[in-house]
Amino acid sequence: MNLSTTYLGLKLKNPFMPGASPMPDSIGAVRRLEDAGASAIVMHSLFEEQFTNEDRVLEDEIATHLESSPEATSFLPIPTEFNLEPDEYLKQISQIKEAVDIPVIASLNGSTVGGWARYAKEIEQAGAHALELNFYHLSTNVEETGSEVEKRACEILKTVKESVKIPVAVKLSPFFSSLPNFSRQLVASGADGIILFNRFYQPDIDTEELDVLPTLQLSNSFELRLRLRWLAIISASVPTSYACSGGAYTGHDAVKAIMTGATVVQFVSSLLKNGPEYLTTILRDFEKWMEEHEYNSVDELRGCMSFKHCPDPLAYERGNYLRMLQGWKV
Repeated sequence: MNLSTTYLGLKLKNPFMPGASPMPDSIGAVRRLEDAGASAIVMHSLFEEQFTNEDRVLEDEIATHLESSPEATSFLPIPTEFNLEPDEYLKQISQIKEAVDIPVIASLNGSTVGGWARYAKEIEQAGAHALELNFYHLSTNVEETGSEVEKRACEILKTVKESVKIPVAVKLSPFFSSLPNFSRQLVASGADGIILFNRFYQPDIDTEELDVLPTLQLSNSFELRLRLRWLAIISASVPTSYACSGGAYTGHDAVKAIMTGATVVQFVSSLLKNGPEYLTTILRDFEKWMEEHEYNSVDELRGCMSFKHCPDPLAYERGNYLRMLQGWKV
């Protein structure tokens, strides 16, 4: 059985890798992931705020947030909260490359056009094989339009692509008004792949202390459904590499993601909960399903349930919504 695939121009032994998380901060965990079958290592995001802190600009950033949105300051990490500082992050890329024989994909979460390009270049020089641009942006300005948000993202991508030679993927949220159109814009602007989706960590409210509380819950297979729908729709009309990120927990989840068009599947919560070795279980279950259903390769499976190829494309659209509501019996 041929599990090999090509993602962002990188030839991989299989479509499964850890998603962005703290796991690659430990070389021991990185080796365990490779031994368990990971086809690449994806690092957590390096934030532009970490660099601006080094340049003693972070105070100005905090002051700006204080003036515009007091609640937001509790979500801007202070220096001691970052897993790896910039120099350590760049050094870790080199150490991972020395420790394992699989590609290293770095991740960057920036806030200015110049910042994205500068740090992308440093990541490339550190030896990363590819780069994820994590467009984690909350539009809170009532004057900012959706088209302005999309235009800025495309400008950032173009600037980064001009600065580096390594492949660049874009990690999106599900909250854009027209994901297929925006995805096409990004590919036209140079994106080598699209990752669906990043997770917005939803704050909670402390009703006694009148405070906004950051919260983190591991994902589960239920969250995969949102990814399946949009993978099926976008991959059918915008040719590029796709990574499914969020909600993939089992080997059977991986089958669904690839059926809807994913090139690779990223796992985080299941590996954090069960350890890096759980990736071996995912691979084994995936291969077992492939054998039972007589698929000889991942390429043969990919996209068979996309919007273009599935028996009922309307199931991904409004018709399925109406059918589900009308079918509910009280």
